[in-house]
Formats: sequence, structure tokens, C-alpha cells
Amino acid sequence: MSNSASGNSPAAPLRLLEVLEPSGGGSGRHFVDLCRGMHARGHHVEAIYSPVRAEEGFVRELKALGLAAVHAVDMRRAPGPSDLPSFRAIGRIIRGAGPFDVIHGHSSKAGALTRLRLPGPHVPRVYTPHAFRTMDPALGRGGRLIYGGIESLLAWFFTDRLVTVSEDEFAHALSLGLPQERMSVIVNGVEAPSPEMAQTVRASFGIPSDAFVFGFIGRLTAQKAPERLLDAFRSIASSVGNSHLVMVGSGELEGELRRAIAASGLQNRIHLTAAFTGPQAVCAFDLLVMPSRYEAMSYVMLEAAAAGRPIIISEVGGAKTAVEHGENGFIIPNSDDISPLAKAMIAAADPGTYPRLAKAADACRDRFTLERMLDQTEEVYQRLAATRRR
Repeated sequence: MSNSASGNSPAAPLRLLEVLEPSGGGSGRHFVDLCRGMHARGHHVEAIYSPVRAEEGFVRELKALGLAAVHAVDMRRAPGPSDLPSFRAIGRIIRGAGPFDVIHGHSSKAGALTRLRLPGPHVPRVYTPHAFRTMDPALGRGGRLIYGGIESLLAWFFTDRLVTVSEDEFAHALSLGLPQERMSVIVNGVEAPSPEMAQTVRASFGIPSDAFVFGFIGRLTAQKAPERLLDAFRSIASSVGNSHLVMVGSGELEGELRRAIAASGLQNRIHLTAAFTGPQAVCAFDLLVMPSRYEAMSYVMLEAAAAGRPIIISEVGGAKTAVEHGENGFIIPNSDDISPLAKAMIAAADPGTYPRLAKAADACRDRFTLERMLDQTEEVYQRLAATRRR
């Protein structure tokens, strides 16, 4: 390890450029933590984010870090004509604010825009996908060939180090034919969420202290599949009578979900909010439910593990890293058939089962630390920078 627990780095300070497109969710959490951590260790850190899909809280937190500079560049998720001005804007920042020792692109769009480059002095490029687009089971064969081909081209010819955040994502990268010798696995890390907001979250919705709370945290998008959870809760509401569902997030499915909640007849037991962050809300839950269609290594899952909460999660990337089926939670089939999810929710809330799940979950609190993630990422940066300086 290159650092002490105090965050002081004995190695030479680096000039780092961190670039992100989605600007929120788990990738946003990782981005802010990484920028904060590298800045605290004495490195010169500049950040580029896209305001197009940015969450207000993410922007506020990023700008409050005290980085050397924070730049806004419009980037859109889907490939299109807007990529050319985005590419040019990032290039101007690299030339004007550089030279940098390492440039790190996060997410597929920022990863592509930062790695593509014209001939000239080489600055090492690092890429963290935060879930390859090809991991989406809804992506057709043609889409997988196109996106997989782009990932392969960029990995072989434009990437110095590709960082996957779970063994599952690493295995997926190998299945795409990406070069193993240029890849590292660095599992996301978190700080343990504070329980101080738990009662506030419950009280804000009038949830009794003895109620069983199923929780969801994430973007309200097709990837996170919040509609699966909503349908499952409606199907078990009568069976688990003293239960509530708290959904924390925002996104394009919010209107649809609010209409479904209004039509469910369970408005007093289903609560959808963006007033709290994930770390603030997770300790208010008895159990986290993640019905996602695909993930690489979810921050929400790790924060729940750090809070000692059992987890129900669909069989997606990283699930087996944090959840041992039947011990500290349940891993269910990744399907739009909600019956396995509903059965797992009933089983988890059973008074004879839940204490055992909670005890096992409590024993897993310290498995995924932020310092470990920062140490391993800084080691990659230092190694690449040393190679460049030779």
C-alpha cells in the first residue's frame, strides 16, 4: 500500500484529471469519493462532469470538495453528433489545464471521449466502465456486437489500464476479448453510513418503530427496475401486514411509479422520495431490495452491507461478492417474473428468519472499506505515472 491510514501519501503528488458522464448514482458516488480521497492525499485533482444527467446533490458535493478545478462539459449517454463538441471541449481542458500525469474516464461515454486522442505526447488513460453497456440483458445481439466492438477497439489501442469493480465485471470484460494484462479489479469501497438519520426518515413518513421496512435506493430507470419491486410489494402487502416500502431516488420512471403508487391503494405504506441520500436512508431500512437488471458492483449494495442490513438482490454483477444466499440475504433470478422476489421478501420478513439474516449481515460490516479502494487506485496511478516519466 502506498498510503498510511491518515491519508498522507509519501509518493510524489500527481496531476489527475477525473471525467464522468452520468454525474449521479453509484458512479457519481465513486467519482466524488475518489476525487475527495486523491485530493486529501495531496494530489492535484481536476474534475469534468456532464450537467446533462447530473443530480443536484452530486454537483453540490463535487463543487464543495475544494478541487483545483471543476469543469462542466455536456455529454450525452447515447452516441451521436453531440460527441464531437464534447470531445473538443475535453481536449481543450486537457491542453489548457495540463499537463496531467493520468486521465481517468468513468462510464462508457466519458471513457470513450477521454481515451480517443490525436497523436502527441502520451498521457496514460485509465477507464472504469461502472458496468459495461454490454452487461444490459435488454441489449439485443446487434447492440452487443456494436458496443462490444467499440469496447474492444478502445481497450486494445487506447487504454493503459482498465479498472473493473467486481470479479463479475472482470469476467465479462474477458468475454468481450479485452486484454487481461491491462485490467485490474478494484472493488468499490464505502464509509459506514451513520444511523443518526434513521428515525428522521421513518418519522417523515409516519412509519411506526415496529414496522418492517423494505428499502430501495437508486435511479428510477429501467436498469434499476424499481417497477419490479413495486409490483412485488403490492403482491405481498396483505401477507406482510406490518410492512412499508421506502423508495429513495429520482429519474425518468418517477412519474410512472407515482401513478402506480396512487392506483395501488397502498399510498400510506409506499413512500417515494428524493429528500434523503442513500447513506442517510439505508439505516432506516430493515432490508434493502435491489431488483436491478444489471450492475457491476453497486454502491447501494455495499452501503447496505456496511450498515449491517440484509439484502435481496437479483443475480447481477457483484451480487455474490456481498451476499451469501440464505445467510445475509437472498440472490434471486434476474427476471421480470416477480414471484421469486415476492417469495424472498416474505421469507426475509418472517420473524423466524430475519434475526438470523440480520446477525449474519452485521458480521459483514467491514468488508469493503473506502481506504482500500483509494489505496489500490492510487497504486495504479503511481505506476502509470512512473512509466510515463521514464
